[in-house]
Formats: sequence, C-alpha cells, structure tokens
Amino acid sequence: MPYIDPEVVLQARQMDLLTYLESYEPGELARAGGNVYCTRTHDSLKISNGKWCWHSRGIGGRSALDYLVKVRGMGFLEAVEQIMGRAALQPPAAISRPKEPPRPFALPQEDGGISEVERYLHGRRGISRDVIRSCAGLRMLYQTRNRGYANAVFVGYDKDRTPRYAGLRGTVGSFKGDAPGSDKRYSFALPGGGRSLHLFESAIDLLSFATLEGARVPDLSGGDLLSLSGVYRPGRTAGGSALPPALTRYLADHPEIRGIHLHLDSDPAGRLATQAILEALPAGYTATDEPPPSGKDYNDSLCDRLRLPRTPQARQDPAR
Repeated sequence: MPYIDPEVVLQARQMDLLTYLESYEPGELARAGGNVYCTRTHDSLKISNGKWCWHSRGIGGRSALDYLVKVRGMGFLEAVEQIMGRAALQPPAAISRPKEPPRPFALPQEDGGISEVERYLHGRRGISRDVIRSCAGLRMLYQTRNRGYANAVFVGYDKDRTPRYAGLRGTVGSFKGDAPGSDKRYSFALPGGGRSLHLFESAIDLLSFATLEGARVPDLSGGDLLSLSGVYRPGRTAGGSALPPALTRYLADHPEIRGIHLHLDSDPAGRLATQAILEALPAGYTATDEPPPSGKDYNDSLCDRLRLPRTPQARQDPAR
C-alpha cells in the first residue's frame, strides 16, 4: 500500500477550499453574494467562513482535500499529492478577507400545524403523543416547511423565556441543522425544578428518555432534561477538557442542581465525551454515566422497547 507521511497529510488538510481555488483554479470560483462564493461547475456548492457545503448533495467540509475527494472523486493520496504539488510550485497567496458578521437569530416561520411532526416523532421514533403535544403547547416544538419539506423545530429558551436556539429535524430523510444565529448555549431543555439534570446529545434522545420514563411535561419529577444539540467534541483548556457550552450555561442558571446523569451515546464519540465531562465537572457535583440500555442512543432503546425499527444512521440530506 502506498505510504504518505502523516505530516504531509496534515499540511494538505490545512488548506481551505477558497484559498485553493483562488490560488490554483480562479476560473472555477464565482461570488454568490457578500462573502459567499460558489463554484461554476456546481452553483449549489457554497463556500463561506472557511467551510463549504454542496447543498444539492448534502455533503460538505472545510478543506480543499475534502472537496477534491468528495466532489471531484479523487483518491485520497492523489488529492494530497495534487494539493502539495501545486503548493510546492506556487505557494498559495495569503488573502485577507473580512469575516461575515453573525446573522441575527429568528425562529423559522411556523407551518400552522404539527401533524407531520407528530407522525414522524410518534410513528417512526416512538415518542409519546402526550410528550409531543405538551412540548408543542409550551412553544418548544412546532412544525415548519421549506421547499415542500416539513421539519420539526426544537426551541431553546434563556432564563427570561426568550427564544435563543432552534434546531431543525426533517420529517423525511436525515436532514438536521440549526437555524441561523442559534446560540447552542441555550439548547433544547425541559426544566423540572429539581436538583438533578439528565444530559443528552439530541432533543430526540431527550424526548425518548421522557417517554421511556413516563415523564409528564412540564412536571418532570425525575429532574431537568437538557440536550447538547449534537455530538460534543471535547476541547482543551489549560486545566483539561472544557464542559459543553450548554451544560456550563445551564448549571450557572440553575445553581440548585447537584446531580448530573450522563445519557450520551454508546458509540466512541459519546463515550469520549462522557469521560471528558466527568473529568471536567467542578467539585460539588455528583455525576453518573448512564448510557442507553440498548442501541447507540436512547431513541434506539425506545424503538427496541416498542419493537419499532431503529432509525439508520444516514448521510446528511441537503439543507432545507
């Protein structure tokens, strides 16, 4: 098998797509508006803030290497050699670009009903109708529609009951994402007013746990429920791993909480995140690791309990 030095691979990964195209394929680059660019071959492939996303295919990345492999179809070694070969002949130009200002947060427009969200969450995911309708009544869950697709919207509020976050999940396919301007420090949560907190990676896992426990919303006698709105990838600080922003903010807003139950996924990323949180929690908290009893996550466990098929882990659908 051909060998390539890991240091060379690391250097290739550091080149972002916009720099690569500006330096070596300027004719392939077109401005889509503001600081957003697209390629002339694929006008749905947008480049912004150091990332790129090919919306019509639902794939994206950060580096030119990702682009050459995922879009151009090059082999990995061939793509590394092309980037490093061009850089050796002509170092990429150092280009200074103004950073886009953050977009203000606004809740996605409501569709006016919740039937498709309920059909998806209850029929395919097994979540209790009572839980779904209670969350809808609290304005924490509603339905929106874009380009003919219905999405579930999970809303996160600050302590003044101001919406600060909205996570979207497609009712068909595997689309998921956050509304522009969302602040993940205020992820989807169900406060219960107790002294314990149950932590999950996603809103659907949170609602699956509530269903399994027969919880009543909003009277959660077993404690508060908080989602992290995605996989937590531990960062590093001088003292070790940093806590997820949503957990840091929630503990600051709820000083009465003393016990934390970690219900993160059973896959390697979830296990790594759990260990990092256990190590980073300040003194004064008790924490227990309580992974899903079966499957990758708590929705798998709920589907197993109800004898529903588990939802497959699929490639992201296009943004919508």
